[in-house]
Amino acid sequence: MANEEGKTIDSINYVFVSEEVIIELNKKYLDHNYSTDIITFDNSESVTRLSGEMYISVDTVVKNANYYKEDFDKELKRVMVHGLLHLCGYTDKTKKDIEKIRKIEDKYLKRYDTIAEI
Repeated sequence: MANEEGKTIDSINYVFVSEEVIIELNKKYLDHNYSTDIITFDNSESVTRLSGEMYISVDTVVKNANYYKEDFDKELKRVMVHGLLHLCGYTDKTKKDIEKIRKIEDKYLKRYDTIAEI
């Protein structure tokens, strides 16, 4: 995925945390007082070499999987792809941004599902 986006990966750490921890991270770094499924910290030193930390609230992923009637594994993959897309420069600040990033997530998830079947 990174290669297709014109990037290489130096270092990516996925850190799985509780909903309480993600709320505290949201408060401390983003001035938000709510839960989210992922927070991505971009530590890249160049636009083409990716480095970052992604904090994933497993509790929130479970809730979202149930809400969207989705398999937990697929929802977790979506969140992980979403974080990587943030490192690639995609945002989700506006409705248009969200539509774009969702479309790209779907593309990569579909490709992963096809590869996983082989």
